[in-house]
Amino acid sequence: MKEAVHIGRGPAPRPDLQELVAGVAQGDHEAFAAVYDAVAGPVLGVVRGVLRDRAQSEEVAQEVLVEVWRTAAHYREDRGTVVNWVLTLAHRRAIDRVRSVEAAAARDHKAALLERTPEFDEVTEEVEARIEREQVRRCLRTLTELQRQSVSLAYYRGLTYSEVAELLAVPLGTIKTRLRDGLIRLRDCLGVTA
Repeated sequence: MKEAVHIGRGPAPRPDLQELVAGVAQGDHEAFAAVYDAVAGPVLGVVRGVLRDRAQSEEVAQEVLVEVWRTAAHYREDRGTVVNWVLTLAHRRAIDRVRSVEAAAARDHKAALLERTPEFDEVTEEVEARIEREQVRRCLRTLTELQRQSVSLAYYRGLTYSEVAELLAVPLGTIKTRLRDGLIRLRDCLGVTA
């Protein structure tokens, strides 16, 4: 293997990151600039590996470097190198961002699903036009709680079987069984002949 040939003064000495972090803990801006230069690239690499989105990766990398500035006093050399400490912060922050984005998307999806469902009272008026109110209520009370939830969402709110399964976080086959059993019990209770 060939060695690198240096013309002039030779290679610049690598900074002692432990000493620099100790300086950062004391509020030394120059020490932080040196730490920043040493770890910014690897931090961005770790974050991009998790997030895959350039803009979010840059934002999270900046958050990590600000956290290094704020928490430099918490670094303990007996637990690992400065680079490992900083990259652990970066990985944790990137994972937190992924979880946050996924949770927000799930909340938005659930809210959109609920906004699409008609109010219970609107559908109840249609049902009352065909069947007497008290008889329907009495028969609904004979259903199990799980059957009543499934029937209410599917027939009173107009959701599809898949939407009911998603909203209740239950497998589709289970929802179909609940609905079938609930409808059979309602039919028998109401005295409807097939």
